Amino acid sequence: MTMQRRDTLLMLLTAPLLAPAAGSEATAPTIVGVRMWPAADYTRVTLESDRPLQAEHVLLSNPPRLVVDLKGLTLDAALRELVGAVRPDDPYVALVRVGQYLPDTVRLVFDLKQAVLPQRFALTPVAAYQHRLVLDLYPTVAPDPLLALVQEKEAAETAAAQAMQDALGELIARVDRPLSPALPAPPSPPPTPSVITPRPRGPLTADEKRAVDRLLIVALDPGHGGEDPGAIGPTGLQEKDVVLAIGLALRERLNALPGVRAMLTRDGDFFVPLHERVAKARRVQADLFVSIHADAFTRPQARGASVFALSTRGASSTMARWMAQKENAADLVGGVNLNVADRQVMQAMLDMSTTAQIRDSLTIGRELLRRIGQVGDLHKRQVEQAGFAVLKAPDIPSVLVETAFISNPEEEAKLRSPRFRRQLVEALAEGIRRWFATHPAFADRRTA
Repeated sequence: MTMQRRDTLLMLLTAPLLAPAAGSEATAPTIVGVRMWPAADYTRVTLESDRPLQAEHVLLSNPPRLVVDLKGLTLDAALRELVGAVRPDDPYVALVRVGQYLPDTVRLVFDLKQAVLPQRFALTPVAAYQHRLVLDLYPTVAPDPLLALVQEKEAAETAAAQAMQDALGELIARVDRPLSPALPAPPSPPPTPSVITPRPRGPLTADEKRAVDRLLIVALDPGHGGEDPGAIGPTGLQEKDVVLAIGLALRERLNALPGVRAMLTRDGDFFVPLHERVAKARRVQADLFVSIHADAFTRPQARGASVFALSTRGASSTMARWMAQKENAADLVGGVNLNVADRQVMQAMLDMSTTAQIRDSLTIGRELLRRIGQVGDLHKRQVEQAGFAVLKAPDIPSVLVETAFISNPEEEAKLRSPRFRRQLVEALAEGIRRWFATHPAFADRRTA
């Protein structure tokens, strides 16, 4: 027997011994990324892999913990990164521990700061993402957002009145102070921060109802967030970051107006499904809904701001239809749990758009477009319409503002500019103020 034949026979005999068994590491999924998105609403944990993950989870108490077993995996460096992904300000997760529980099972233990209601679901590949396993950790008792707005407004007014009283007292003291030299007065103690007392859920009291009725509430909706970056500019500026900065500044500007309070559908880098953005606005009985975006187009030459209202009869232009389709796909990228029990009920609510809502949306849209046009270029000089899912609140005038084309290098640079963003915020705030002042339904609300 020649050496070549002997080597060939040896390979044939040992091949079954060397071949990987089914379910071994050779066919196991590979973790390509781990991410955590903490927020007051909920904390999202995302495990991204090249193949679907098999998982089971169980909740433990005393102390509260969430245990997740990942089948068919061995512990690697990527999974260990989850330990360092926990942020100190996470309201739900204190720390994460990972370990090889069984030869083919990795166990994740989430030590929790409070009891949670976890939702676990899988997402198929979309956009730049491969397979994702998502864990959403929700509070067992959701806060009442409407009362939080009222309490926040009252606390701010009390703090402002106290500051004015302190300033007046200091002025009187200076007037009454003798001209002869005196020892310097001891420094004043720092002001005590206002505390909003938590309130149990339940019907509003009569005083609380009157406080709500006097407020004009604006729901501001910074698009995208978390897993969904939105459009990305030529130098890497992400839409989700730009619109959040604009939304935070606009909230502060509107809160300075008498009788007005603004809420954000997201106040940090986390994803909110489209139907939940609408639901949040309805839960606070918003009088106006403004969704803020900075979109991109296939051609970098596209430029200018736009304002959109809902249409139930098709889009007003090809561009409007294209943008609506793109924005409506945000749930696919951001990741929505389609197994939630009330999904069908929420979808039915979104389909109940009304003629009055669209009429009022076009009115506020024209006012905003006129103000924005004083700051920068307009893509279209009239309010456009399309079937944006996020504008389908049946009882709230709703508009979507495209602040600029982030795909245009010049406009991306403007969106980076704090000066331009301040001008844009002033334009939006003035448009909203003028609309409330001239709209019959709201003009006299704050003096009621």
